[in-house]
Amino acid sequence: MIKNVKNLRLYNLKGSLLNDFAEFEQNHLQAFDLIGKLITFAERHAVQGNAWHYYIAYFIASNENTFSLACERKQSVNGTLLDFAYDDCRILMEAFNTSPSILPTAENSLKHITCFKSTLTKSSSPYAHLIEKFTERLSKCKTTQTFLDTVVEFYQAYGVGELGLNKAFRVVDENNRAKLVPITCMDTKRLQDLVGYELQKQKVMQNTKAFLEGKKANNVLLYGDMGTGKSSTIKALINEFYEDGLRVIELYKHQFMHISDLISKIAGRNYKYILYLDDLSFDDFEVEYKYFKAIIDGGLEVKPDNVLIYATSNRRHLIKEHYSDGNDIDPMDELHKSDTKNEKLSLVARFGLSIYYPSPDQQEFLNIVRQLAKRYGVDIDDTTLEKMALTWAIRNGMKSGRMAEQFVLSLLH
Repeated sequence: MIKNVKNLRLYNLKGSLLNDFAEFEQNHLQAFDLIGKLITFAERHAVQGNAWHYYIAYFIASNENTFSLACERKQSVNGTLLDFAYDDCRILMEAFNTSPSILPTAENSLKHITCFKSTLTKSSSPYAHLIEKFTERLSKCKTTQTFLDTVVEFYQAYGVGELGLNKAFRVVDENNRAKLVPITCMDTKRLQDLVGYELQKQKVMQNTKAFLEGKKANNVLLYGDMGTGKSSTIKALINEFYEDGLRVIELYKHQFMHISDLISKIAGRNYKYILYLDDLSFDDFEVEYKYFKAIIDGGLEVKPDNVLIYATSNRRHLIKEHYSDGNDIDPMDELHKSDTKNEKLSLVARFGLSIYYPSPDQQEFLNIVRQLAKRYGVDIDDTTLEKMALTWAIRNGMKSGRMAEQFVLSLLH
């Protein structure tokens, strides 16, 4: 019975539809209100099938508790905790196999719930396919033990909750604390989809693979001309290594105050996190870089092994530099200019791997154009295509991978 879920010991029912159904009283209006909420959930997740089953699978996958977090860390769960988990899974399996029978007047609605057909063809959730597979596996369980085993296997393979199941996050300030908000609308490109810069991509991939394998890896700075694919490389990593446990958190320099708070949230999770700082640079009057230096390497708080920092910048040394920085003594200004220079260079030195992304020469630019044109199905001979591409580049004042893609996309109109 649905009301039995009130006896769950480990799984938190607060704010869940499962709790709403358990508390339901024989009231027509409340019955259809609950069904409406379930329909809204199913439509948002593009459910094609049993929406009730999907919701319970989603509830199990997103519920962070002592048991689910221990499974995520791949710890051996036994003793009293395992006993409680077994009891909870018995109750959840009963709820899974029992449609939310509430009122006879709602029977027609419930038939539609169990054979739901969403108008959406694809969910906005980046892990919807995982929940679909999880739902299918749970539906095949015949005993409480197989149900429990399936839940444990899911947690160990994919994790639990938003931090485990989502690919990427942004940081928002909530009462002066860092809150991680999942990024659900993302580019799906992988590294093989990025044309050119093979050596640069290989270096980033090797460092990231080492990180995911638990080996020593470096913080990475990708610097160079704009539009050369620095940010695209980081975004492609998310899709490339999500199944291997990589998660990315995007933040900006005005949010550096939250880095310690972020690290405390993710330090104990069984994932590898990249703190991604896009278009990072500092002017002379900005002093945030001094705090950032201590966070990366040098402060008393040690950066956990499951955290690396990847940054992109158009500036090689991140901080604005002047010709006068090279003069050691300037009576009109600071006494020892070399100290200022060392202070500025010490930030970029915190990145063990710096990778340069230069603007492509004409030959490489045209190669990128040809490959993109082929990928997008542009039917123009190479000679005409190259002339048009060069004219486009001259008109826009630069040659870059971004400019090549913008040119090819303009041909699709």
